[in-house]
Amino acid sequence: MAQRRMFSKKIVETDFFMEMSPTAKLLYFYLNMSADDDGFVGNPKTIKLISGATDDDLKILIAKQFIIPFDSGVVVIKDWKIHNYIRKDTYNSTVYKFEKSQLLDDDNGAYISVSYTHLTLPTTERV
Repeated sequence: MAQRRMFSKKIVETDFFMEMSPTAKLLYFYLNMSADDDGFVGNPKTIKLISGATDDDLKILIAKQFIIPFDSGVVVIKDWKIHNYIRKDTYNSTVYKFEKSQLLDDDNGAYISVSYTHLTLPTTERV
């Protein structure tokens, strides 16, 4: 894991971000600092405790879509690729391959969750 992380003003200086409580913002920064090179955090509850944040702060980050949660307990920073550019010679791929396979990138580089529950199989009508 890298020792340095960047934050984009396009995200953290928006009114949408600033409307959150100070502890929710702090938790967001802590999660970013603890993320791997793909933006995944395997221990968000530990980071929550370290930062002094509450369960409500974590729920706020999820509700406002600053982080994307997975059933495994892992979270990913939605705007990771907007915040950070990792050089190829120092990049280490995430160990959370299954969770990463459930994401796409939008036009701005933000992660989008792919929900397989909304897919429907083609049906054939019987006459």
